[in-house]
Amino acid sequence: MKTTVKSAPALRRGDTIGLAPVAGPWQEDKFVRGVGILAEFGFKVKTPARKQYNYLAGSDRFRLNTLHELWRDPEVKAVMAIRGGYGCLRLLERLNFNLIRQNPKILVGFSDVTVLLTAIWQQTGLVTFHGPMLTTLEITDKDSRRDLFKRLTEPEPYTLRPDNIRILRKGTAHGRLVGGNLTTISHLLATPAEPVLKNNIFFIEDVGEAPYRIDRMLTQLMMSGRFNTVSGLILGNFSNCGETKLIRQRVLELLPAHIPVWADFPVGHTSSNRTLPVGVMATMDEDSGSLRFGEPYLLP
Repeated sequence: MKTTVKSAPALRRGDTIGLAPVAGPWQEDKFVRGVGILAEFGFKVKTPARKQYNYLAGSDRFRLNTLHELWRDPEVKAVMAIRGGYGCLRLLERLNFNLIRQNPKILVGFSDVTVLLTAIWQQTGLVTFHGPMLTTLEITDKDSRRDLFKRLTEPEPYTLRPDNIRILRKGTAHGRLVGGNLTTISHLLATPAEPVLKNNIFFIEDVGEAPYRIDRMLTQLMMSGRFNTVSGLILGNFSNCGETKLIRQRVLELLPAHIPVWADFPVGHTSSNRTLPVGVMATMDEDSGSLRFGEPYLLP
């Protein structure tokens, strides 16, 4: 388990971002357009060999070795997942946490990459970044793109004040920000990569899950004693998950009345996907509707 918070050096224009095939295969046109967007923002890329193994972007050995090679490469200053889907869970047993601990780098992604973001934070204390991946950059709106590159290049504490969030239950919460894709997190229970939720701010999002499945996962989190110990809850986008009011209603039924709850936060599987540093101390401020980060999360 982590003992101290570690931060990677901030990116600078001209730096190289390593593209990691950690989960599912990708479409070449989305890959090319994503590389073009990184170039527009002034970054070089290191691209992997393209392979496919059933529903994965290569065998477990290939995907893991590629990730380790990017982490060892002194030219690579950050690692961005190419795509989510499924596959990160299969890498955890042999993931070299010592390598990651000794060479702090930015890791950014979301969806299935929640596995790596959470495991690396839990095992090494390295701050990771829940944000757009290479093949989602083309559908990510301009504000979220700018936010991504700002978060990865500016180490100062900052405040995120999104438009149109809904405060379902008032209150102010403090704690480290943890979370990501709900389905993925539910599969991490009772594993070494399970996120510590107690006294922390928990954010969740999902895509393509029926409301009853969301209900089942939330209920499992509550019955396991995890869900009702959070200091605050942030609901992101639940795309193609039926009526979101059912999800909100179930959350309010499950959580104790003193825990503040926000909804419609711009994070997840839509064009509005703001970048969040995982593992950083944060405050949910109901008065301003803002999420404040009170400590640096990158080295200058």
